Amino acid sequence: MFGKTKPSFSSGSADAKTLHKNLEFTAVEQYKLLRTNLSFTLPEDEKCSIIGVTSAMRGEGKSTTAVNLSYVMAESGKKVLLIDGDMRLPSVAKKMGIENIFGLTDLLKGAASIQMSEFKSPEYNNWYIIPSGALPPNPSELLGSARMKNILSSFSESFDCIIIDLPPVNLVSDALAVSKFISGMVVVVREDYTEKKELENCFRQLRLSDVNVLGCVINDYKNGKRAYGKYKYKHYYRNYKTYGDAVKK
Repeated sequence: MFGKTKPSFSSGSADAKTLHKNLEFTAVEQYKLLRTNLSFTLPEDEKCSIIGVTSAMRGEGKSTTAVNLSYVMAESGKKVLLIDGDMRLPSVAKKMGIENIFGLTDLLKGAASIQMSEFKSPEYNNWYIIPSGALPPNPSELLGSARMKNILSSFSESFDCIIIDLPPVNLVSDALAVSKFISGMVVVVREDYTEKKELENCFRQLRLSDVNVLGCVINDYKNGKRAYGKYKYKHYYRNYKTYGDAVKK
């Protein structure tokens, strides 16, 4: 799966509000806590963990979570690949200052090969980022295809962890289509934004599709009068049923 193509990284700068290194101390520690909790949830004997990051609705912070989770994973020494699997409204390239001229769509359409060194992040030598590429007319079919399975299988030979940013579950079926190829899913929820019925429907669909839900990340968490603000506090639930029960109360 290695060959020659155009470089994807541009001279543009990454979004200062996205990168883990630019966040405040509280946010930094909570992303590290998320990393630690995932290490207890994922199979110990799995050579490469493939983690999908999704949400129920738009605007809940899933892409920012995917970027920062992959960042802290790489920071810990793991060789990490971040893939923008949202081929409808991709945002990873913009957040990271990356040219989106070649990416996942091209691989799924049969691009012969890529030169992985061209997708290496300037932040860490062990952090790689593949953008979405051009928007295809059939993203759900592509993500659930045998080619996608083969792509992930091939990348798994070279990486310790793969993070995939995926579209919201309630809007399109893309995340469910690729779920059969991943280790598990992290669901991002935004406090005072995500509607209860939307969240319940999201978990219902994940359950019906037999998706291994690793837990939830809650954005904009407020503890009484103390508000940490956007992306400054993350809480992780190991069992999605725990959160589902809390929502119904």
